Amino acid sequence: MTVFFQLTVTAALALAVVFGTIAYFRAVRTARPPVGVFNGRDIFMMMGFVLALPYVYLALPGIVLPCVLALVFAGGLSVGYQPLIGNGRVRWALITTLIASVLAAHLAFGETAPPYWVANSCVVALVVVSATNLNVQGGMRLKNVAWFLLALAAYDAFFAWVVPLTQELADAVQGYPYAPAAGLRIGEDLGAVVGMGDLLAYSLFTTTAYKAYGKPGLRTGIALVVLFGAVLPVAALHLISAATGDAPGVIPAQVFFGPAAFTAYQVLRRRGPERRMADIVFRRDRADVPAPAPVRAEARPVA
Repeated sequence: MTVFFQLTVTAALALAVVFGTIAYFRAVRTARPPVGVFNGRDIFMMMGFVLALPYVYLALPGIVLPCVLALVFAGGLSVGYQPLIGNGRVRWALITTLIASVLAAHLAFGETAPPYWVANSCVVALVVVSATNLNVQGGMRLKNVAWFLLALAAYDAFFAWVVPLTQELADAVQGYPYAPAAGLRIGEDLGAVVGMGDLLAYSLFTTTAYKAYGKPGLRTGIALVVLFGAVLPVAALHLISAATGDAPGVIPAQVFFGPAAFTAYQVLRRRGPERRMADIVFRRDRADVPAPAPVRAEARPVA
């Protein structure tokens, strides 16, 4: 029962975020046009940010951490959904309602109750959708994502099994609202949680693969998310527990997904160069292009 619950919830959450990101990508253009391209320096800076962020969170006093996370969520929602809700007052009213609903559910039901996790998961998923599109539409390519995920796999493995930073961060947010994760918990017995960083990795790879190579890239991304993002991490958790008699503390999903995504990129790149945002024309864009004027046949005198 526990294995089936975790597999179902993890796969459903990952796919929901991926499909939501693709739907946003197809329907909405980010407010600022893409400028420049990503390169190795950008990936290095992103990894530096990822490395420093947990230490910043852990340095904060316990009660301050959820406040900072709430502000981060609110900022991500405001920037990402400005193209959809241009009126700032309406946008911030909706964001405040979403953020407040998470706190209200936590106070009313507690951190292990489904209402809190449903509300928190909705906010996390919306933030991931907006963050992904800001990066992908801003110039991030599949090549960049593949190398980033490979580095992230090494990072997650080191800080899960050598230096227990991941476990320390998970312990630090226990008991507080605004967990940087999505999932569903039913009491103390059933629980399935996916980290916000994992969801971002899944949506980044699938969206950039779709942008780069169309439907073949999309199908590849979805297959990797289900197999290496949901099935293998959950299976490994229970297999190790059955073999050792003790449940492992952390099984980082990126250890499976990162190398698989990098390998998939090596296969997809054989299709040719990646498409850019300027190369993509969706139905909505085609509808805005005026149809060519009909050519009139000229009457010619018959000799």
